[in-house]
Amino acid sequence: MAAARWQGIPLWALVIPITSLGLVAAVWDRPLGWLLVALVGAALIAAVFASVYHAEVIALRVGEPFGTLILALAVTVIEASLIVMLMLTGGDSASALARDTVFATVMIICNGVVGLCLLVGALRHRVLAFNVEGTTPALAALGTLVVLTLVLPSYTTTTPGPKLSPSQLVFAGGVSAALYAVYVFVQTVRHREYFLPVGVGAAEKHAPTPTNLATGAGLALLMVSLTAVVGLAKSLAPSIEGAVRAAAVPHAVVGIAVAMIVLLPETFAAVRAARLDRMQTSFNLALGSALATIGLTIPVVAAASLALDMPLDLGLPAKETALLALTLFVSGMTLAQGRATVLQGAVHLVLFAVFLFLAVVP
Repeated sequence: MAAARWQGIPLWALVIPITSLGLVAAVWDRPLGWLLVALVGAALIAAVFASVYHAEVIALRVGEPFGTLILALAVTVIEASLIVMLMLTGGDSASALARDTVFATVMIICNGVVGLCLLVGALRHRVLAFNVEGTTPALAALGTLVVLTLVLPSYTTTTPGPKLSPSQLVFAGGVSAALYAVYVFVQTVRHREYFLPVGVGAAEKHAPTPTNLATGAGLALLMVSLTAVVGLAKSLAPSIEGAVRAAAVPHAVVGIAVAMIVLLPETFAAVRAARLDRMQTSFNLALGSALATIGLTIPVVAAASLALDMPLDLGLPAKETALLALTLFVSGMTLAQGRATVLQGAVHLVLFAVFLFLAVVP
């Protein structure tokens, strides 16, 4: 066992990120047969496990909530880059890509990830505790950003349709980035204690602190793993799109499927934290990721749209707006008490099922 480790890092955690990234380069922009689809899928799952492992190594070194913040930021930066790249290659047909991806990410996180974490944690620990001072302000910031960027564009009158004028786009991007920056400052500096887990297991208290070399290697390998996850997800997208066409369901399902794949590392890490009765860590991952998706992706996409004169639709249709409003209302009820049971998890998972069903059968 000792021979299979380097600086405390298991050999598999070193090999998988590099191998997965090599596979991305090998299959990039080429059609995948069923054998390659299976290989890419297996590499994707392996890269997810490697991402979570390296994120946990970094978290042990820097402490919470910095560990969860690093994972959320890394995934979001790579996701935003992927969206801009797809918008550049998709032309007018990709004008709603950023909106659909951000909306799908928020719904997947606030209903799917949160619901699964609550269900898994409550089944094992009955009642889950977390800090209201950390979760409710995060939800307030998330609700503000979501309404500003995904709802209001459908009601503004300066430009027709679900679009913002250039000045409105600059304002929305600037406000999104500023509010996210304030959230990060509060989470990591001003009120860091609000985002620490309520209960920490003895095994985690005495976990050995990684060395500087192991932490640096972990950070580099985390970025490699996450790049591989997004690259493999993009490579699988045409196969998913073909399956969607064969099933005769709306094209938006492709975006949902890709978003779910990209969110796998955070989902796995959040569920694992919930099993360990660290619900605050789960919420830090979930809400922090949703906030980063809007706070970073919208400014980047807005800047790219203005600089490259790309069309950008942001306003949601009526059905999606209603689902978003219900999600924010239920999330507020869930996070208001500081304690949750299996019932809250079931409610969020039902909302997630409604979101998926109406995406397939609009």
